[in-house]
Amino acid sequence: MRRPFLNVLPFAFIACGLSACFAADHGPAYVDPEVAAEKDPDFLFQGEYANSDRGVQVIALGDGQFRTVTYPGGLPGAGWTQKERRSREGTRESLASVLEGVERVERQSDTLGLAPPEDAIVLFDGTKETFTQHWRDGASMTVDGLLIQGATTIDEMQDFQLHLEFRLPYMPEARGQARGNSGCYVQGRYEIQMLDSFGLGPKDNECGGIYQASAPKLNMTFPPLTWQTYDIDFQAARFDDAGKKTAPAKVTVRHNGTIIHGNLSLPGNTPGGVMKDESAAPGPLFLQNHGDEVRYRNIWFVPASSEDSDEQQS
Repeated sequence: MRRPFLNVLPFAFIACGLSACFAADHGPAYVDPEVAAEKDPDFLFQGEYANSDRGVQVIALGDGQFRTVTYPGGLPGAGWTQKERRSREGTRESLASVLEGVERVERQSDTLGLAPPEDAIVLFDGTKETFTQHWRDGASMTVDGLLIQGATTIDEMQDFQLHLEFRLPYMPEARGQARGNSGCYVQGRYEIQMLDSFGLGPKDNECGGIYQASAPKLNMTFPPLTWQTYDIDFQAARFDDAGKKTAPAKVTVRHNGTIIHGNLSLPGNTPGGVMKDESAAPGPLFLQNHGDEVRYRNIWFVPASSEDSDEQQS
């Protein structure tokens, strides 16, 4: 059942004048690339490098320290042969030989800025109108029109196609789950992880992973403060009249344009969502607040027709 729509929905705007803050025990967290470039010279060195033979990802670790990860053939999703990666840590000077012969590249998802089709429901486009019409009380946005982590839609969804763009903070001194953590909970039940996993191996608790279900086929995470995309095809779990599940939920996820989950069956809901169990009821889009400054834009979905949904589930 659709949750009641509030006639007057309180909303909040948060100024983005503080473009860098300090997370407890995790060092600085930058939410603006221009500020990061001005305040931390390591930001301009971290990133992706490539030539025709190999790709290199350079991860900033704070205080002038870096990790390089070298991929034979090219970068993930752009030539990597899937052969073993090579990793080194050190200063910019000590790692100079790793970057000999490669040039810096700035990749963009091929769905970045994708316009919603005519039959789409636009959940957020940076305007006050979409913010107040589609997001529950407690959501907030910046003065320059970005949605802030910790937001849940008023709209509830069953089977759909979703487009969402997100930007993870630059937190060079943070590690693991403390580094730019959020989550995209489809139907408020199933989490597709958002995390600064740039340069890591794919796991179910890293970016693109689905907890307790599957690691992504490929880690397609771009460097922090780069806009990234999720394009998600979702079919809800099916239940009979007695409430017994007859078919699992299924999901296909494209991260930055590359399929990382293909028609994956989901064994059950993920802890931490706003919908605590599986049922035939639709659910909202929930963008988790894990305490890190994650930003979102250009969010829309297209409900699937009942005929299309039945064909995909069969």
